[in-house]
Formats: sequence, structure tokens, C-alpha cells
Amino acid sequence: MTRPFSPGFRLSRTDLVVLWIGAIAAVGVGRIDLALGIAIAFTVGHFFLFCNVLRMARSRELIWAGVFLGLAVSTLMQGQPSWGVTFGIAFAVTVIISMVQLRHPAYHGIAWQYFNPNLPQWWEANQHVSDTHRGSP
Repeated sequence: MTRPFSPGFRLSRTDLVVLWIGAIAAVGVGRIDLALGIAIAFTVGHFFLFCNVLRMARSRELIWAGVFLGLAVSTLMQGQPSWGVTFGIAFAVTVIISMVQLRHPAYHGIAWQYFNPNLPQWWEANQHVSDTHRGSP
């Protein structure tokens, strides 16, 4: 079965629930520990950016998550690097992987018509490969 072609920005009820819960958690935790509240908002914001706006490839999401998680755990456990450095490095990784994503032939996030006008042809060519790979006719 071929997946439907539906590029661009997306937003579901589940996304809204996650954003709402994340905002409540960030504010609640931020009243106790401002940096940790910001870390929650930063993470939830990246979830939204990667999943809904840029439609980031899973491997790139995992690279960002690994970098941020490693830095955040180190900051929480050892106080090094500072939260400012942790956020700065994670933001730099965000910019780098976002640029890589925008230049990929499979880019299908927001403004895909501008960044990847050949997406419909790429999608069509790769859906047949996926169908064959899954054992479909």
C-alpha cells in the first residue's frame, strides 16, 4: 500500500496535547528550577519543530536528542557544562541538522515547495521502491 503524499506543516490533537502538557510542566518546574523549566520547554519546542514543522528524519532527531541528553545529564549531575553552554550547543546542532534536512531530496516539511520543488517526483519514485520492499505488487 502506498502512503499518501501529504507534505508540509502538520498539527494533530495529540500534538496539541503534548504541547499543552509540556507548557504546563515547563512552567510548573520552572517555578522551582528555572533552568530545568527552560530545558523542558526547549525539548518540547524541538519536538514540535522536528515533528511538525521540518518533519525531520528520525536519524537526525536522534542525533539531536543524544547530544542534548548527554549535555543535560552532565549539566544536572556535574554542573558542567553550564545550562547556557548546553542550550547553545544544542541550538547549534539544531541549526546544522535543520540545514541538512532542508537540503535532502526527501525534505517534506514546511515550505517544501521552495526548498524541494522536486519532492513529488522523488516521492513517486520512492513509493514504488517501498512497495516492492514490503512485498507488495
